[in-house]
Amino acid sequence: MEHPQKIIILDFGSQYTQLIARRIRESKVYSEIHPHHYDLNKIIEERPKGIILSGGPMSVYDEDAPVVDKKIFELGIPILGICYGMQLIARYNGGNVEPASNREYGKAEINIIGDDNLLKDVENNSVVWMSHGDYITELPNDYKIIARTENSPICAISNPAKKIYGLQFHPEVVHSKDGKKIIDNFLFDLCGCKPDWTPGNFIENTIDEVKKLVGDKKAICALSGGVDSSVAAVLLHKALGKNLINIHVDTGLMRKNESNDVVKMFKENFDIELVHVDASELFLERLQGVTDPEKKRKIIGNTFIEVFEKEAKKFEDAEFLVQGTLYPDVIESVSVKGKSVTIKTHHNVGGLPERMNLKLIEPFRELFKDEVREIGLKLGIPEIFIKRHPFPGPGLAVRVLGEITKERLDILREADDIFIKALHEDGIYDNIWQAFAVLLPVQSVGVMGDARTYENVLALRAVTSTDGMTADWYRFDHRFLEKVSNRIIRSVKGINRVVYDISSKPPSTIEWE
Repeated sequence: MEHPQKIIILDFGSQYTQLIARRIRESKVYSEIHPHHYDLNKIIEERPKGIILSGGPMSVYDEDAPVVDKKIFELGIPILGICYGMQLIARYNGGNVEPASNREYGKAEINIIGDDNLLKDVENNSVVWMSHGDYITELPNDYKIIARTENSPICAISNPAKKIYGLQFHPEVVHSKDGKKIIDNFLFDLCGCKPDWTPGNFIENTIDEVKKLVGDKKAICALSGGVDSSVAAVLLHKALGKNLINIHVDTGLMRKNESNDVVKMFKENFDIELVHVDASELFLERLQGVTDPEKKRKIIGNTFIEVFEKEAKKFEDAEFLVQGTLYPDVIESVSVKGKSVTIKTHHNVGGLPERMNLKLIEPFRELFKDEVREIGLKLGIPEIFIKRHPFPGPGLAVRVLGEITKERLDILREADDIFIKALHEDGIYDNIWQAFAVLLPVQSVGVMGDARTYENVLALRAVTSTDGMTADWYRFDHRFLEKVSNRIIRSVKGINRVVYDISSKPPSTIEWE
């Protein structure tokens, strides 16, 4: 999609880079993330309203430190450097950067010492979030200091004539009290942006573009029933009507009643044609005896492609395939520096476009999850459906640790259903990014009545997060955990012990497998 105005973020490897993009989007301005070595000619062609240089884990004076084309500072486009980005500005423009005697990490108070639009309406002594081991010891020529902290005498700098600005702290994190004001000052006062990036505009533009692209041809949508594919199906249905063919494959690895609920919701609410394929026996047969999580994922992915391809080939006149790819997936496919490590294989319909000679439509490849949810609500998808927690592509196969059988899946389905219903009952479901139960390959001794039991252990997992990149475990009231544990043990035959996972990401992942 073309954007009349955008902010380009050049990424130097900061853990907060996606957060910068999200904060800009929250101010209704479109933003894109590119690696620090993004071609200067492309930047010139795209004519961004502003450029942000992100933070990063390295030092600017390291031999292999990530760099940027120096000519970027001559474009006349407003530039904001954050942490590493500010240090890079200083080094490239005649300043000096040195290791700090003490690494500054956490909250600090800024003392504003200069008039500048970047810090307009920011309270003096406002709390900001620091995360750096270096600092600027000598100011570049023609730059002025506009703020300092106790440990950073040069905490914010500006050169209004060249439209270049720098912050040693991170305005994008919630700990920076006036961070949103600072970002808005950069967007609206210094870059001249307008707040026109809205779900409504996105829907209208996407419908127009898809109509032009597809014309009177047919498109196939792999409708898993998750938020991304569901919103994509409704949006593309508005553009293509009956020329959109939705295929839902029941793998037998779904949550309780999930496939039936998906089919019912689409037929009743949107009159959308949906091909429902029950392939649960095939998936369970191929997963029999498999315990390795990566093997599970590969078997499920390959089987899904096989089943989907067989069904899709019935529609010989289809020329397009719709996928719910999100922006974080696109960003993470480009390494800032060096090769990225595969933590776990992601299950999608990868490989299908080439195998079936289909052209790919990815309407959400520029969006974050929360933006897709906003669009879903705007399209009229029921809130209880659109606000569901993320669900892994391989389904419950990665939540039944060890061997997968229908019996073990059914045990997990019942326990997970009790857990999720209790979250809704107590009004805390929406406070949590993701919650689910995990059936462990461990049995323990228990006592029920006067009888000894030797049954399964169930783990409960609930985390808070903004984008799934990092996550912290949710602090339940102990009475809630007691209630859920009692309900599960009393109601689900096969479980006699419930534990709660209090691991954060990192070092743990959100899912267990």
